[in-house]
Amino acid sequence: MPYDSAATKERIIAAATAEFAAYGVAGARVDRIATQAKANKRAIYDYFGDKNKLFAVVLERRLAELAEAVPPSADLPAYAELLFEYHRAHPEALRLVMWEALEAGDGPVPAEEERTLHYGDKVAAAQADDPDDDARTRVFFTLALASWSIAMPQLRRMVLGSDFGLDELRGAVARAVESLPAGEGR
Repeated sequence: MPYDSAATKERIIAAATAEFAAYGVAGARVDRIATQAKANKRAIYDYFGDKNKLFAVVLERRLAELAEAVPPSADLPAYAELLFEYHRAHPEALRLVMWEALEAGDGPVPAEEERTLHYGDKVAAAQADDPDDDARTRVFFTLALASWSIAMPQLRRMVLGSDFGLDELRGAVARAVESLPAGEGR
């Protein structure tokens, strides 16, 4: 059977996604990725370079999937619910971004310029009905509310109680986003 490099790359990306989501870049081990992907370590280095570059590829892939699944919208409460559900179904995407924040701190991140433009698209969509509305803070808080609610299950349980379900929380996030004030023009 001939070697299928595309299939090998996909297996590596899938294994690396799980590894990085669980351990971050610093804690991830190329040996475990190779074992899980049924590939050799050399293939990982040949295809992706070092571990940081592999993390960047994994993160870019997950963010592209997220962007496709949850497109920018003028309806921020509905957007928040969709984002909430995406993170609920795909917690690895959120974990990868959290690991990136923990490890990069306030420093630059891979593809920051392109990602900044993508967030600009979210802001533009949110202020589509009112060009004088500076929607940046509303978009930022929308992202925070939808993401943090999924990212911190222990805090959610301690503050809201163990009987406060995710469906109920999704609605509460949408209502909170709806109450965010419009920003003033620049």
